[in-house]
Amino acid sequence: MSKYAAPLTDMRFALYDVLGAEALWARLPGGEAASRDVVDAVLDEAARFAEQVLAPLNQSGDQEGCHFANGVVTTPKGFKEAYAQFCDGGWPALNASEEYGGQHVPEGVGAAVKEMLDSANLSWANFPLLSHGASEALRQHGEEWQREVFLKPIVSGKWTGTMCLTEPHCGTDLGLLKTKAEPSADGSYRITGTKIFITAGEHDMAGNIIHLVLARLPDAPPGTKGISLFIVPKFKVARDGTVGERNTLACGSIEHKMGIKASATCVMNFDGAEGYLIGQPNKGLNAMFTMMNTARIAVGYQGLALTERAYQNSLAYARDRLQMRSLSGPKRPDKPADPLIVHPDIRRMLLTQKAYAEGGRVLGYYAALLVDTIERSEDAAERQRADELLGFITPIVKALLTETAQESTYCALQIFGGHGYIAEWGMEQFQRDARITTIYEGTTQIQALDLLGRKIMQLQGAGLRHFVEEISAFCHAEQANPELIEFIKPLAELTQEWIGLTQEIGRKAMADAEEMGAAAVDYLFYAGHIALAYFWARSVAAADASASHGAEFKQAKRLTARFFYSRLLPRTRGHIAAIRAGAESLMAMPDALFG
Repeated sequence: MSKYAAPLTDMRFALYDVLGAEALWARLPGGEAASRDVVDAVLDEAARFAEQVLAPLNQSGDQEGCHFANGVVTTPKGFKEAYAQFCDGGWPALNASEEYGGQHVPEGVGAAVKEMLDSANLSWANFPLLSHGASEALRQHGEEWQREVFLKPIVSGKWTGTMCLTEPHCGTDLGLLKTKAEPSADGSYRITGTKIFITAGEHDMAGNIIHLVLARLPDAPPGTKGISLFIVPKFKVARDGTVGERNTLACGSIEHKMGIKASATCVMNFDGAEGYLIGQPNKGLNAMFTMMNTARIAVGYQGLALTERAYQNSLAYARDRLQMRSLSGPKRPDKPADPLIVHPDIRRMLLTQKAYAEGGRVLGYYAALLVDTIERSEDAAERQRADELLGFITPIVKALLTETAQESTYCALQIFGGHGYIAEWGMEQFQRDARITTIYEGTTQIQALDLLGRKIMQLQGAGLRHFVEEISAFCHAEQANPELIEFIKPLAELTQEWIGLTQEIGRKAMADAEEMGAAAVDYLFYAGHIALAYFWARSVAAADASASHGAEFKQAKRLTARFFYSRLLPRTRGHIAAIRAGAESLMAMPDALFG
C-alpha cells in the first residue's frame, strides 16, 4: 500500500519564505488573524486528518468504487464517516465568509489544506470539491435570500454543491446546450434536460445536494448569449429555508471510469425540477465562470497533490529496492546490489518529480495569494492588478500542474518497474487518477486557448505584463548576487524572449487565425516552464536568506533548481521551435488523407 506524509516543511517554506504570505495577510483586512502559529495549527490538524483518516481509504475506495442502484449512489466503506469528521472539524467552512458561517481563513491556507486532502484521497476530496465554487457563485451572484437559504448549509458541509454544464451532445461548446427552464407563477422555474459528467451529482454523504444548472429560458437568444444559471436542489427548498419533498431530478447512472473510481461521476436527469434563477437572465456564464475558475485552480492543486504523493513513494522505493551495481562501482558493498537511487536515470525521474512538486507548489500557492489580495485588499489598483494576474496564471496552474502530474506518475510507475504496474503498490492508481485532471474543468487545449487567445490577445496581455514586470524586478534586484547568477541570467533572457515571441504569434495570427490554435498548447508549456523557473530562482533566494532552515535544506533547493534549469527548462527550446513551425504542417493535410 502507498504511503503519504504531508510535506509540511516545504508547504510552510513556500508560503512564508518564498511568497511572504504572513506579511501579506497581516496587512489585509481580516487577514491579521492568520498569524503563523494559527496557520501552523490548522496545517498540522489538516495533515493529521489527511494522513490518518483519508489516506487509509484511498486504495480500498478505488477497489470498491461507488455503488449505483435505482437512482441511489452509495460511497465506498468509510467515506461517509470521513465526511462526517470533515464537517465536525469545520473544514468546509475554512475559507468561507464569516457572514454565512465561515471562518474566513485566507485562501493560501485553504490551498495547502486542499493539497493534503487531494494527496491523501483524490476521489474522496472530489465530493466537497465543488461546494467551494458553488459558495462563491452564490456569494457573488445570488440574491440575499439565496445566500441565507443555500449558502449557509453548504458552508457548514450539511449540503454539498455541484456544477452542471456538460450535456450528451455538447461539452466545451456550451452554446449548443438544450436544457430548458420554464418560468412558474410563483417566481421559480421548471428545469428539464440531461447533464453528464457531474462530479458528486448524487451520493450519501450530505443531506441535500445543490445543483447549479445552466439552462435556456423560452425567449433566450441562441448560443452562449442565451444561457442562464439556476439553483436546483435535490430536495426542494422554499424561500424561507424549509426543506420539502424530493425534487423531480434523479441520477440516471454513474460512469465506469479509468480512475477516481470512488468519486461518483453522474448522469443527471432533470424532469421539470424546481429551481431558482441566480444572477441575471441570459447571463449565466458570468456566474458559472466564477465557479469554473475556482474549480480550475482547484484541479491544478489535484495535479500537484498527485505529483507529491507519487514522488514520496518513488523516493522510498528507490532507496529500499536493490537492483544492479552502480556503473561507477558498488555503493553498498555490504549488500548484494545497490539501491535504485544510485542509478542516473532513476535520479532523473526522482528529480523531475521533486522539481515539479516543489516548484508547482509555489506556483499554486502564488495563485491562492492573488485570490486573497482580490478579496481583501482595500487598494483598488492592487486588486485590479491581482485580478489580471490571476486571470493570466489560472490556465497555467490548471494545465501545467495536471500535465506534469502525468509525467510524475509515469515516472513513479517506471521507478517501481513491474511492481508499479500491479495494484498492490498503488502507483497505477495514481496514474489512472491523474489522467482525468487534464480533462475536466477544461482540457489542456482549452486552457491553452484561454491563455493565449483571451488572456493575452483579447485582453491585450495585462496579466502577462504584470508577471513579466515582476520577474524583471526580481532579476534586477538579484543581478549582482553571485549566488544567484546561474539562475538570474537565463531567466532574464527567457523573459525578454517571451515578450518577443508573444508579439510574433500575434502578428502571425492576424494574417491567419489558425496560427493561434497551432501555437496555443506549446505556448502554455513554454510560459509555464518560465513561470516555474522564476519560482525556483525565488526559492533558492528564499532558502539562502532563511534562518529557520538548515544547510541540507538549502543545498537541496539549490541542487533541485539547478536540475530544473539544466534538464527541464530547455524544453522551452522545443516548444518555441514548434510554435515557429506554424499552422502549415497541421492544416495542410486534406481530411480525406487522414485515412
